[in-house]
Amino acid sequence: MSTLVIVESPTKARTIRNFLPSNYRVEASMGHVRDLPSSAEEIPEAVKGEKWAQLGVNVEADFQPLYVVPQNKKKIVKELQQALKEADELILATDEDREGESISWHLKDLLKPKIPTKRMVFHEITQEAIRESLKNCREIDEQVVHAQETRRILDRLVGYTLSPLLWKKIAWGLSAGRVQSVAVRLLVQRERDRRAFRIGSYWDLRADLEQQKTPFEAKLISLRGTKIATGSDFEESTGKIAAGRNVVLLNEADAVALKERLTGKTWTVANLDERPVTRKPSPPFTTSTLQQESNRKLRLSARDTMRIAQSLYEQGYITYMRTDSVHLSGQAIAAARSCVEQMYGKQYLSPQPRQYTTKSKGAQEAHEAIRPAGNTFRTPQETGLSGREFDLYDLIWKRTVATQMADSRQTLISVDLQVEDAGFRSSGKRIDFPGYLRAYVEGSDDPDAAIEDQEVILPPLKVGDRPNCTELEALGHETQPPARYTEASLVKTLESEGIGRPSTYASIISTIIDRGYAQMNANALIPTFTAFAVTSLLEKHFPDLVNTSFTSKMEQTLDDIATGEADWLPYLRKFYLGETGLETQVKERENEIDPTEARTVELENLAAKVRIGKYGPYIEADNGNGVVTASIPKDLTPADLVPEQVEVLLRQKTEGPDKVGLHPETGEPIFVLIGTYGPYVQLGEATEENKKPKRASLLKGVNLEDVTLDMAVGLLSLPRNLGSHPETGSKIQAGLGRFGPYVVHDRGKEGKDFRSLKSSDNILTIALERAIELLNEPKKGRNGKNSKSKEPLRELGAHPTDGEPVNIYDGPYGHYIKYGKTNVSVPEDQPVEEVTLEKALELLATKASTKKSTAKSSKSTDSSTSKKATSTTKTATKTAAKTTATKKKTS
Repeated sequence: MSTLVIVESPTKARTIRNFLPSNYRVEASMGHVRDLPSSAEEIPEAVKGEKWAQLGVNVEADFQPLYVVPQNKKKIVKELQQALKEADELILATDEDREGESISWHLKDLLKPKIPTKRMVFHEITQEAIRESLKNCREIDEQVVHAQETRRILDRLVGYTLSPLLWKKIAWGLSAGRVQSVAVRLLVQRERDRRAFRIGSYWDLRADLEQQKTPFEAKLISLRGTKIATGSDFEESTGKIAAGRNVVLLNEADAVALKERLTGKTWTVANLDERPVTRKPSPPFTTSTLQQESNRKLRLSARDTMRIAQSLYEQGYITYMRTDSVHLSGQAIAAARSCVEQMYGKQYLSPQPRQYTTKSKGAQEAHEAIRPAGNTFRTPQETGLSGREFDLYDLIWKRTVATQMADSRQTLISVDLQVEDAGFRSSGKRIDFPGYLRAYVEGSDDPDAAIEDQEVILPPLKVGDRPNCTELEALGHETQPPARYTEASLVKTLESEGIGRPSTYASIISTIIDRGYAQMNANALIPTFTAFAVTSLLEKHFPDLVNTSFTSKMEQTLDDIATGEADWLPYLRKFYLGETGLETQVKERENEIDPTEARTVELENLAAKVRIGKYGPYIEADNGNGVVTASIPKDLTPADLVPEQVEVLLRQKTEGPDKVGLHPETGEPIFVLIGTYGPYVQLGEATEENKKPKRASLLKGVNLEDVTLDMAVGLLSLPRNLGSHPETGSKIQAGLGRFGPYVVHDRGKEGKDFRSLKSSDNILTIALERAIELLNEPKKGRNGKNSKSKEPLRELGAHPTDGEPVNIYDGPYGHYIKYGKTNVSVPEDQPVEEVTLEKALELLATKASTKKSTAKSSKSTDSSTSKKATSTTKTATKTAAKTTATKKKTS
């Protein structure tokens, strides 16, 4: 008897194949094999004339979805159908969440098997888990499928009904989404708060004290018995002390005068308080908390986190990564406790096995938290993983093991000191027993270092002691605006508000960035002018759809459909076709929405108007002689647009660019301008004869008014030659590139060796000696680690021609073979463990011959190519335009 097992991915198929009997054949569906049509081309001819066809959902016939097999999946379906003919039994082994249940249902409905069919689920890919799940196969859960289908239909109705409205009223190609639009509104609301924020200033004193030669710090907290004002006492909207706060607000003169009055006076310990506290370890990871912590610790985006976690799961290293549950199985708890005892000792073990419970009613079906797979946990070093896979596994391993460790016992120490009528306080913390902190400190990469950072040791003190003040300093402070959302804080907010599913947050954030609703800057998500315009339109005309509580209730209804507590069809009818349904709202309000108003972004303190145009946002103002418009640079966000910048942009449009002087060699004028990609200097004017005058971007942090003639000449001279390398004789240059200023050693045929400049280096003055010093430093990779230190996954041996090593490495796009400067990908269906030196040499030879033949072909067809270039370019342009239009239609 032969059994066909269908999973989603080739990696998962390869891993599972190792744990099944030889008569089991495992194939991959490559995700969903069918879906709602994504373009007009995919709509079947039979229904193309129907008005609901563009939606892909027949709203006139009980919301019947129109499922189609995409062109790129037809071959896969054919292969699965062929495999099914040779099988006596079918097992659908897709992921155990709602998406996986839906994929299994689609496979069964599409393949129409005439042989016994089972549904097999597991939350980790280990031999024990696979064999156990084989014994406990079940039927497809129709309720879960209905819930997922309803979710898919709902998302399609919202996206495909609102997006065309945005195209008409604001700009072509925009998209709206049930969760996406709420997430964008959160970013916009935070940015509005930041623009409305007013800075508050306050001063205090800091003292450096000493007791028995041990130094410690204290801060001023009161004056004549009244609390000193701090940042929390200010109103964000006024920058003034909030009404009803009885505090003393010190300005600079007050603080300096107080400092002079207290200098040389006697300090006395007035009170001392020690308070013991215990800290418990955080629960094991869920999808949401893993995304948050990997963003904080590893600087990974939500999308990268999920992609790497998916790979770890499919290779059998961790349990299923899409889960809202913090529950750990008895097997997992035993494995974690074993790790604690072996690596840290019994004293670090929690007295009783620690179990966590999931509070969320709608927790996803995966019944366990994300943890290392198996009944024994491999340490990160034992896995053989490297790069970001190692880092993420290490994070999951530490977090899971820490859950079974003892509490951390700490003592918080507070010392009040009096000097005349001023009260100071010194706070300390002593870690009496680190407990779980020995393995895992949230937000820190090095637990040992983090423990030391957490401790604030104070000298032995008692009431009446008179420590010596070695220095007293007056310090000024300014209140800070609300912090922008990072991926981590946005994910946390979405989850706490009950908006969307954690498993979708990665794709939602990626869409927000890819569609131009937000820019990522220093890990912060900054909304764009387009985000402001779209949010304002939806708030005014469709407030429910961007209301967090409304969206949360919608999510709860979808959860109720999954459990059978709600019926999906009446809900869809009411949402879309009801008296206040989405279709009705769009029809009624489409004529009410003024496109000019919709494209206008209202910003406080700006006399000019900001509008969204065909080619991006621009400023519009009346200067007395008529309306003047000026494009806004792409990297400039609403948060950064101030009246001074508006004035510069408009002045350049009407009066021309500012001139900083004449070039000392050519005599040409040098201008300072603001362009699409920010401020830059330009040599000479753009004319018919000189359409592209030389330009150079300003250095980061340099303002327009700071540009001098010498600086402009220096920037326009880049890249500049510094001299020759003493060992190779090759030239070394300093230049300014996409990632900032750099030096480069041009080795000719051996390639170019780049190094970024440090913050203390100046690209315009850096000398050859300093450049050589930088080039001698080990090269850093994207993750900040030395690229030379990257360890191979496997060492295959020496190349027979020159003895150079041939190794396998793990890269961002999968496993690859490296020999000298040649890299070749390991085929996706080829397990890394099975790649031999002979196989590697074969792959390298194939790549070499392909390159050679390509070069030869390119050389021989140069003349004919030039003749065909015009027609080929036209064809390519038409194709690209058609593709773009199709994508926009289906956004």
